[in-house]
Amino acid sequence: MSEEFEVKMPKLGESIVSATVVSWMKKVGDRVDLDEPLLEVSTDKVNSEIPSPVAGVLKEIRAKEEQTYDVDAVICVIETSQATTGEIDQTPIHAQPTEDQSDRSGFYSPAVLRFAKENGIAMSELETIKGSGGGGRLSRKDIQRYLSEKGGPSTHSSLERVKMTGMRKAIADHMVKSFYQAPHATLVSEVDVTDILDHIKSVKESFLAENGAKLTITTYIMMAIAKAALKFPYINASLDGDTIVLKKFVNVGIAVSVDQAILVPVVRNAHSMSAVDMAKSVADLAGKAKSQTLSPDEVQAGTITMTNFGMGGALIGIPIIRFPEVAIVGVGKLDRKLCVMDDDSTAIRTKVHLSLTFDHRVIDGMYGCGYLEEVKRILESGQ
Repeated sequence: MSEEFEVKMPKLGESIVSATVVSWMKKVGDRVDLDEPLLEVSTDKVNSEIPSPVAGVLKEIRAKEEQTYDVDAVICVIETSQATTGEIDQTPIHAQPTEDQSDRSGFYSPAVLRFAKENGIAMSELETIKGSGGGGRLSRKDIQRYLSEKGGPSTHSSLERVKMTGMRKAIADHMVKSFYQAPHATLVSEVDVTDILDHIKSVKESFLAENGAKLTITTYIMMAIAKAALKFPYINASLDGDTIVLKKFVNVGIAVSVDQAILVPVVRNAHSMSAVDMAKSVADLAGKAKSQTLSPDEVQAGTITMTNFGMGGALIGIPIIRFPEVAIVGVGKLDRKLCVMDDDSTAIRTKVHLSLTFDHRVIDGMYGCGYLEEVKRILESGQ
């Protein structure tokens, strides 16, 4: 006896209430196995593949591509051969290469195969395209780049219209909500990091050999952000209606640029980490972000964020708060300059601008100044 089973949009994280459908991997009438990927969805945090909670035949698709749906909205109907009972696990999965596929580029996700087919790329041609993902895996972005280099209508026109990806649109909607809901204010401070950089240079090779991770200025800035937040707890808060929620832990998000989008993996309990722990955590999460293998749990529960626009050459930037957090720290480019020292002598020192953007409903200017000065003190004193 057959039965119709309604598949609902799963909850992809604690603070996520909706997701955008990127692409369907099955069409109406297709046979679907238990745990076989049905579709790919995106949020402003991460892309995920949603597995089928039952085996059967896909009878109806109710969620359209590039449309956003709330958690628990029915996205499709699967006709099963028997009644399904008990709790259904709809935890999203992430496409991973198997052990014998991880070192070659010939492993393609259903989404990549579909995109290639839509653009008239045969399998023999697909195998010639170089992948930029983990283990050389091919992504939609790689195919788009290949098509652009190969030439097409866009190369013969003075205009090109590029539709936002699901993730890019989700990020845009999230930023607009944050910017207009929270009154932003920004403070900037210049920090002398010469001594820290000298220390990093002196232990760089031994640190990498002993710990398998690079020691960088990011390691120390992340630690300073977390330590200072313990002394200034309102920086590490969130706003729930008219209630300020103070956290006894500091989870620092680190913005990573990936394919014209920003992913923000979260270093949990950063306030209690050593330099070794922080360096390893940052390297691990940044690697997963660039290979797009982050799990939903790894982009959740941030309490304050750091974004490094100095990597792009900018000296100073004004970042936007990541709602529902109330503060974000921006890091500018390292800048060597001739400085006048306390004894009136001159020396070449390396400085960096740190910008603190905060929600003025929760934090006043003097409180923000105090926090930024504490971050500066920690970095310059090495404490």
